[in-house]
Amino acid sequence: MNIKTSTIKELENLCKEIREEILRVVSKNGGHLSSTLGATELIVAMHKVFDSKKDPFIFDVSHQSYAHKLLTGRWKEFDTLRQFNGLSGYTKPSESEHDYFVAGHSSTSISLGVGAAKAIALKGEQNERVPVVMIGDGSMTAGMVYEALNELGDRKYPMIIILNDNEMSISKPIGALSRMLSSAMASPFYQNFKKHTENFVDNFGESAHYIAKRMEESLKLITPGIMFEEMGIDYIGPIDGHNLPSLIEILQKAKELKKPVIVHAQTIKGKGYEKAEGQEEKWHGVGPFDIDSGNSSNKSTLKSATKIYAEALLHLCEENEKIVGATAAMPSGTGLSELIQKYPNRFWDVAIAEQHAVTSMAALAKEGFKPFCTIYSTFLQRGYDQIIHDTCLMDLPVVFALDRAGIVGEDGETHQGVFDISFLRAIPNMTLFAPRDEKSFHQALAFAASYQHTCSLRYPRGSFIETDLPESQPFELAKSQLLRSNSSDILFIGYGNGVGRAYQTAELLNDEVSILDLRFVKPLDNEMLREMAAKHKKWFVFSDSAKMGGVGSAILEFLSKEKILDVEVVSFEYEDNFITHGNTKQVEESLGLLPLQLAKKVMELVE
Repeated sequence: MNIKTSTIKELENLCKEIREEILRVVSKNGGHLSSTLGATELIVAMHKVFDSKKDPFIFDVSHQSYAHKLLTGRWKEFDTLRQFNGLSGYTKPSESEHDYFVAGHSSTSISLGVGAAKAIALKGEQNERVPVVMIGDGSMTAGMVYEALNELGDRKYPMIIILNDNEMSISKPIGALSRMLSSAMASPFYQNFKKHTENFVDNFGESAHYIAKRMEESLKLITPGIMFEEMGIDYIGPIDGHNLPSLIEILQKAKELKKPVIVHAQTIKGKGYEKAEGQEEKWHGVGPFDIDSGNSSNKSTLKSATKIYAEALLHLCEENEKIVGATAAMPSGTGLSELIQKYPNRFWDVAIAEQHAVTSMAALAKEGFKPFCTIYSTFLQRGYDQIIHDTCLMDLPVVFALDRAGIVGEDGETHQGVFDISFLRAIPNMTLFAPRDEKSFHQALAFAASYQHTCSLRYPRGSFIETDLPESQPFELAKSQLLRSNSSDILFIGYGNGVGRAYQTAELLNDEVSILDLRFVKPLDNEMLREMAAKHKKWFVFSDSAKMGGVGSAILEFLSKEKILDVEVVSFEYEDNFITHGNTKQVEESLGLLPLQLAKKVMELVE
């Protein structure tokens, strides 16, 4: 089907087919659902008006880009979405020439668009190419967006920004009026009138400028675009993001303006699948589910680490009114929804603003409160300077609780929580520790709540690896726990969920190893490590983290400082590569990290 020559009726039928295919595949594989269903007409209109081979199509986060994938030659492969060795759930240039940039984190799109527009200007290609950005209203809560808009409004590079606003449905009376006004504001007549009026009033001084400006603003008050216009960016909208003829007309006119334009489109989340329509957060990202009932296909009965965290923190809050906390647009994902509901004056969702989350919690710590800053490992990367400059420099007692540490599965490279140990361990005044199971998690949080310095603890997506090891002891600063002692030369050192993997591997070796739960990677339990060095000469490190700067590195640094030269250390952490998407077990198998593979490596290395 040639989208450029298709009729409106054919394109509307195409939108229906796209929605059906997305629903079919996501119900089977899991993925992002409500936002990508809602963006279908927007993406079809983009492809009708622009050319994704030459015009940079930039999707913010890109979780809403499934229709784009289907329209760019990936329909036959779409069954492999988010599967190991299959299509990514996000845009990925190595997957298709139609994907301009890797995405997965929020609020980068307008900066990318500005950079692309600069390159187009330098190449003299303004008449041939234009960046087209799609960004959701949620992503507009991050400061990086306004840094980019600030420059764009000043430089005036041609660029189309489609603001996909899915926070409300279209109100028909207002929608009809705004569609009429938006079409008028985008028309050549209005733009020429505006230009000629500006030239005319230049001859009549400040009073005429003031009157003309007030008249223009009174017209614009019908729409919420004044802020963008004041920044120097033309605004069109709001328009119905499901009205295909209107979208195509407006985008064509915006393209012809040859200036930065924001097209504000209102869409309905989950459009086309009634159960997901509206503000049901659970339909944003889903696992496999039954289309007819909407019920999840996941039958796991194990309690997730996130659930354990939420329960433990809620219990601590009941005992200590000084405990407060924040998350960055992930209240349900981090387990804070219940705390925000029960303690709305003590827990906050600050939107997609990790930098603000960290610094605001630092100020609360300065005022005598005990903040728990709860953020996915991969998203804490966005607040790194604030951790150093605003928290650790003053040694403030903020707790960083890092959800989804380790491999996160189908979300892939942009979301794997593998770097937090490496980038946090380098910071002075930072203490790092990790629980290994439910009881130790409660104990770790109890320690964190009473600790008067900056600290961070990490925990996995899903459940902890179950073990049959001795019960956890209360946490003490820089104290590990020896879980199993054996006379063999082999010591398994586990950190966090790595303890479970060490245990599984030991079971395959007939338990002929000692197992140490390291607990603290900064500071290390120097006394215990000296004792282990005297008894065991072959150490194997298990941790769901990057090898460079990780747990094994910390142990090697200790051995070097202590001048202990007769201990051999092998780390089973992740190598220096970005880790692909797919089922977690399949990804771990590809990395050689399943217990059976690890047991074989241990035997080979020992022999």
